[in-house]
Amino acid sequence: MAQNEMTIYDHIGELRKRVIIIAVFFTAAMIIGLIAAPALITYLQNIPEAESFPMNVFKLTDSLKLYMNFAFFIGLILVFPVLLYQLWAFVSPGLMEKEKKVTLGYIPIATFLFLGGLAFAYFILFPNVIRFLSNLSDRLNLTEQYGVNDYFGFLFQITIPFGFLFQLPVVIMFLTRLGLVTPAWLRKIRKYAYFILLVLAGFITPPEIVSHLMVTVPLFLLYEVSIVISRFSYRKVLKAEQEKAEEWVEQDRRK
Repeated sequence: MAQNEMTIYDHIGELRKRVIIIAVFFTAAMIIGLIAAPALITYLQNIPEAESFPMNVFKLTDSLKLYMNFAFFIGLILVFPVLLYQLWAFVSPGLMEKEKKVTLGYIPIATFLFLGGLAFAYFILFPNVIRFLSNLSDRLNLTEQYGVNDYFGFLFQITIPFGFLFQLPVVIMFLTRLGLVTPAWLRKIRKYAYFILLVLAGFITPPEIVSHLMVTVPLFLLYEVSIVISRFSYRKVLKAEQEKAEEWVEQDRRK
């Protein structure tokens, strides 16, 4: 049976295979994370933003929870390219040969954007948010006594979402190549998309205008970049459809 004639059971079997592969690689990545977590935790405890924070534990399980969270975080970063490749491998049987090569090239781009989102959140957004919260505590004459899980939990809350939000250009490019979205449609819904991004930024950042702008402006720029990318992808789609139509006309003429 050809791949384009796969039954629903074949698709379920293929999905099961991809999930098992991801689970195996994630388990291996988690083991690496368990090994690397103590060194990463120690490094993050000694950065300038953390030096003024007393790292307290309030429960017996806080240390274990922190350790496992870091192992999971490291494992997620390491397995991300594998996750993308398995997703591509699952949908690739329904793509043409040229489309397979093009979409396969999305994986390194998506990985780069994921790491770029983490870097932006960690090096730019996180220090400014911590600085704002510390200054606010000083103005209110409050003594900062945070639990270690509160501090690092907030770090994860800031950084991890940005890794996925930075996938927006790749997602738009992929959907455009599939014919599900067009540049005109993206421009038409721009104000609604901005509102959604504004709400997402509110969930990520504390209720403070500077931090909120530091999140929303890059997200708006990402959306505009996505429209530009969609325009180029859409042109390629139209060109491919035109070439296919010309090929069919030529075949009919020969008959």
